[in-house]
Amino acid sequence: MPRAHRDYDDIPGTYVFDAEHSRKGYNLNMFCMSLNDPANREEFRADEGGYLDKWDLTPEQKQSVLDRDWLEMIRLGGNIYYTYKIGACDGLTFSHLCASMSGMEYDQYLQMMVNGGRSPNG
Repeated sequence: MPRAHRDYDDIPGTYVFDAEHSRKGYNLNMFCMSLNDPANREEFRADEGGYLDKWDLTPEQKQSVLDRDWLEMIRLGGNIYYTYKIGACDGLTFSHLCASMSGMEYDQYLQMMVNGGRSPNG
């Protein structure tokens, strides 16, 4: 049965973390949450692919983590607050992830935010 159209389905470049998206990304998000444990962070750093194999991720989810493709992780069901745990494991700030997802260099992104952010008109 096809799912019903939602008012927010056609917001360009936006992936709303609703119940459907949550189910899609459950295993990806549980992997991310595992990085709360220092021992798991060390294991992940030592062998990322091997550690990811312990989780029931889709091949696309696994590749997005290996590539640190933050926006793809979100598209594939990741929750930004969970996926950030990977960035923190890498020593990145939340602003680094935001810059990457917006297609901007870090310094350019920070200056844009200091200047008041993006125009809502695009």
